[in-house]
Amino acid sequence: MTQAKQTSTAPVLMWFKRDLSVFDNAALIHATQAGSVLPVYILEPGLWQQPDMSHRHFCFLQDSLADLSEDLCALGQSLVLRIGDPVSILTDLHQKFSFTQLCSHQETWNGWTYARDQRVQAWCQTTGVTWHQPRRIGVTRGLNKRAGWAQRWQHYMAQPCLPAPTGLKKIDLTSEPMPRPEDFHLAEDGCTARQSGGRRQGLQVLESFLHRRGEDYSKAMSSPLSAAQACSRLSAHLAFGTLSMREVHHALEARRKALAASPKTMSGNWPKAFSSFSSRLHWHCHFIQKLEDEPRIEFENMHPAYDKLRQEPVNDAYLTAWQQGQTGYPMVDACMRSLIATGWLNFRMRAMLMSFASYHLWLHWRLPALHLARQFTDMSRVFTTRKRRCNRAQRGSIRSEFTTRSNKALIRIQMGFLSSAGCQSCAMCRLGLSINLGISRTK
Repeated sequence: MTQAKQTSTAPVLMWFKRDLSVFDNAALIHATQAGSVLPVYILEPGLWQQPDMSHRHFCFLQDSLADLSEDLCALGQSLVLRIGDPVSILTDLHQKFSFTQLCSHQETWNGWTYARDQRVQAWCQTTGVTWHQPRRIGVTRGLNKRAGWAQRWQHYMAQPCLPAPTGLKKIDLTSEPMPRPEDFHLAEDGCTARQSGGRRQGLQVLESFLHRRGEDYSKAMSSPLSAAQACSRLSAHLAFGTLSMREVHHALEARRKALAASPKTMSGNWPKAFSSFSSRLHWHCHFIQKLEDEPRIEFENMHPAYDKLRQEPVNDAYLTAWQQGQTGYPMVDACMRSLIATGWLNFRMRAMLMSFASYHLWLHWRLPALHLARQFTDMSRVFTTRKRRCNRAQRGSIRSEFTTRSNKALIRIQMGFLSSAGCQSCAMCRLGLSINLGISRTK
């Protein structure tokens, strides 16, 4: 019998996943109430080999784990990092500590992680371990119908945020060193202006949006010229869980109340901006709920009638040109190259890129969706799924998501060649031309 098994009480294993914060973390609070806590993060090679994972995701995760580890150390217990298959690692830890409770948040990510959770659930049943999975966002698992969903969302978000634990009892267990992206065969991907991860960065971004950057949000969020500054830029922090949806909602409502108590001359455009942002918080959970209710849409068309709309083989030349921002369409290429360099793009331009791939290039949604997933630092399968659904280009003769202004520009551009007539008058084309894309092909 090991020394750990001789202790009077076994610890509760807290498995951090995409909830990388000690604040407003129901799984962590449940674990602390049940006994001493062993906090673990598992780096899964199988997950990082999936076609929608990338170098930029790993780097954001590294930032976030560093902050989480520092916060846990301040509470008295360091984060234990393990590398490998979760079932194997849980088995090893169970042999050392004989824990009977496992806590983690209820995760809605992708098909791979869901299958992994099914294997973990089977392991828990076999070993007699109780797995507690409180939800982290306004999504309900096993929902039979959507009636009343908005009310349930509001009720959950209105509940007080959970404070961080006051302290954790130290458990001696050596952590594995943090690997490099290259150790998981994640090549450098050109994201030279990636958003930094970690809870401290997330709090700074939230504060700057609610107090300085966000006043023109409702108007400026649609343009790629202004959205990078005016949008919240919280999506990656919500995806990795360095901030919780509920604490963002509470911060928004607190700012609203403070503004309402101020003289009207000070309100400016903030009330409209806050209303628009509140709607987007609802949408975030709304579309994750759709994927939770119908997970097949990660891989399949919504309706089987469209299964053969686009036939193989894939046009590799079109796909590569689109992926590299070399199509010859200035706005498309500017947006793609900006996405490659920064890991972020506003909603309208995300939809435009997907629409262009599906409609103008007539590519099946699957490969473009995977490419975009790798580019978005805030990658969540539901948003990639949403982008390729919202473009409606898998439904036959439908309209593109291009704005009116960009359509005017596209009329003036032939594939791979710039027309000399009039493109400079379009703000969206100026975006492409102003950063010297070099899109004209050499004849």
